[in-house]
Amino acid sequence: MTAALMQVQQLSLQQGSRELVRDLQLTIQPGEAWIVLGENGCGKSTLLATLAGWRAPAAGEVQLAAAGGLLPLCRVPPAERARLIAWQTQQDECPFPLSVLEKTLTGRHPHLSRWAWEGAADLALAEAQLARLDLQGFGERDLASLSGGERRRVALATALTQQAPLLLLDEPLSQLDVRHQQQALQVLRAERAAGRSLLVVSHDPNHAAQFATHALLLFGDGRWQAGVCDRVLNTQSLSELYHHPVSELSQQGTRWFVPQAPA
Repeated sequence: MTAALMQVQQLSLQQGSRELVRDLQLTIQPGEAWIVLGENGCGKSTLLATLAGWRAPAAGEVQLAAAGGLLPLCRVPPAERARLIAWQTQQDECPFPLSVLEKTLTGRHPHLSRWAWEGAADLALAEAQLARLDLQGFGERDLASLSGGERRRVALATALTQQAPLLLLDEPLSQLDVRHQQQALQVLRAERAAGRSLLVVSHDPNHAAQFATHALLLFGDGRWQAGVCDRVLNTQSLSELYHHPVSELSQQGTRWFVPQAPA
């Protein structure tokens, strides 16, 4: 069996007195693509922040495959952790003036020594990731001048420029129009085909059909379900997850889930 990139053992998450996740068990293998689904406030972003090492769990442990083997996340040096995990956060705020290219090149910082500058190869990689997301020619634009959807695509390009084996992406498709959503989904499929693992927060279970191998459902009260998409994603689990009846349609062998209209 392929060695795991990350193992989550008995992980519990809390927000104040509220229990979000209880005793989560999760193993992420190379080449797997996970979609994380749940209602607003159920703990999706909190989970990604915990897996990235920026938030301590209430209980349990996250282990990461590093140079010394599978180690507790807290024992992996920050620079090494940044080479292994790329985390696209939900918010794109930047307190300092930056061009699009400068922002994207921050994805190369974990690979540079303390006083090193980005080289020609780093520049070419950043520009290539921008081009994959329809942002060619945007390099000199001020980040603050972009629309919300454009900034989301820059954030995704930055995570891709990091070239980490594990991508934690928090709503990378939010604010994107239909064309750019499909373009970004194609990029996610290509990253998985290249051997990278993905954990992607989404509000649309139908995105799973386009890139995901596995699904993690967070019910917001401690309960969770995890496994291959064909087993976890069904009308019963999704209706319970969203507190609204969901129907299933089939088109050319692909399952699609749609909310039922109010009576």
